Amino acid sequence: MRTLSIVMHLRYLLCIVSFMEVPKNIYMTGIGGIGMSALAQMLHAQGKTVAGSDREESPTTELLTSKGIHVDIDQAAGNIPEGTGLLIYSDAVPESNPERMRAKELGIEELSYFEALGEVSYGMKTIAVTGTHGKTTTTGMLTKILQTAGKEPTAIIGSIVRDFESNFLAGSDDLLIVEACEYRDHVLKLSPQILVITNIEWDHTDYFPTLDALVETFRTAAHKVPHDGYIVTNPAGSNIARVLAGAQAHIIDYTQEEVPTLSQIGEFNRENARAAAAAARSVFPDIQQGTIDRALLDFKGSWRRFEYKGETPLGALVYDDYAHHPTAIEKTLEAVRAKFPDKKIVVAFHAHLYSRTKSFLKEFARALAKADRSIIAPIYAAREPNDPSVSNQIIAEEIHAVGGLSLALDSFDEIRDELLKLDSSHLIITMGAGDIYKVADQIAD
Repeated sequence: MRTLSIVMHLRYLLCIVSFMEVPKNIYMTGIGGIGMSALAQMLHAQGKTVAGSDREESPTTELLTSKGIHVDIDQAAGNIPEGTGLLIYSDAVPESNPERMRAKELGIEELSYFEALGEVSYGMKTIAVTGTHGKTTTTGMLTKILQTAGKEPTAIIGSIVRDFESNFLAGSDDLLIVEACEYRDHVLKLSPQILVITNIEWDHTDYFPTLDALVETFRTAAHKVPHDGYIVTNPAGSNIARVLAGAQAHIIDYTQEEVPTLSQIGEFNRENARAAAAAARSVFPDIQQGTIDRALLDFKGSWRRFEYKGETPLGALVYDDYAHHPTAIEKTLEAVRAKFPDKKIVVAFHAHLYSRTKSFLKEFARALAKADRSIIAPIYAAREPNDPSVSNQIIAEEIHAVGGLSLALDSFDEIRDELLKLDSSHLIITMGAGDIYKVADQIAD
């Protein structure tokens, strides 16, 4: 590992002092969130007493429970244990949440997820992976490479990675790999020495009113990387040049990396692998190509990233995928078509957010029209209020308008029953950032 600068040594010492002051008892509201659950495991591994709550059970809450972290499946004010010194909340949890209100009454310090992550990671050598697409897979691949190389990384990943059976990997206390989201400028809460930018495309339209606003956040993140740090990216990629202009860190072009043939589909995953390999070399130049190749060949992939679920009773193949942006949908469908040319592709799509759906309605329609057929679930509102100006029926109509075949259905039960009619000539993908994956679990044997 390259020698830390004097400034980084001072920051590390300051962080040790600061972290020792963090209360031992920590409560986490929205603990089942993918980032929150990983942070909970990290704090637990560091000897903190961690508990939390969430609205419903999920694979992440089950994972936490299996590791001895108590999770309440509701969010009543009485959940906060006596003696709690810090409440960490998911960004999806509003100030009106009863636990947050109770914390204020009791004078308990509050931090958002990314604020807490920034505090915890402050003195660690941090590799932050950001970008519009591919963050999770790149973070998982990078973690796998450094683990295979014996570098003992600590990692927080945006999905459960099958190689680690978790979204967290415990490692040394001086090297952290973290998936960093641009939404609400969360990436700016971190102080990475290595910043990986996979690609940049307009997204999170409820926060970024324009592409320029999004680019400015990435530009600020890039300019925070110190002069002895590294920015790993594709300098020729769309919108990247504007982000890099004036940055003081060394620029590494990940497209120059050679990677083996992967088990993951699509050229986009090869790009993710190149980014991971370049990031690994930037922090450990001594890593051998054979180690990188072995790690990438062994990488099993992540939950909800074109994850094979099984077959329906009539023999249709079932996959689940997290794609929720038109570009990700289009590239996934193109890769599936290339790998399974004899299958009829049926997508059960769960649009995420009214704002994103409205902003990219026509783009969603063109992408989904590449499937042989799509079934559109009601929009997953998440943090947004109902917006009657956009709906699953409107999405289906737009798909029809560009020559696709689509059906809007108003419940998961209806979607499940429709998919169970498909035979072995079909390949089904449940797709989106909501909980459409539950349908895949129901129909696959």
